[in-house]
Amino acid sequence: MPWFLYLLECADGSVYTGIAVDVQARFAQHANGTGARYTRSRKPVRVLAQFELADRASALRAEYRVKRLTPRVKRALAAGERTLDSVLPAPPEPSGRAQPEAEAPA
Repeated sequence: MPWFLYLLECADGSVYTGIAVDVQARFAQHANGTGARYTRSRKPVRVLAQFELADRASALRAEYRVKRLTPRVKRALAAGERTLDSVLPAPPEPSGRAQPEAEAPA
């Protein structure tokens, strides 16, 4: 089941980052005051962007990274000036590569 990372613009100009399976339902919760504590005092105005991820674990990892970005970079991400991949760490390289065999001394 896909999960989504979403960015909300709040009334004070800040950008909130969260994850959900249904972004519109989650936005409604934030808007009516039953969402995160952060959005209770900074009413959400609109969804700036949403990004589909494969599963909850991937969404949580992405959320962790995006929450540490500056508001300027989050807005660039929402505007399409940056990609989600560009702000996430590169996946680890496979460790199963064959190493060349050392030649035995003659």
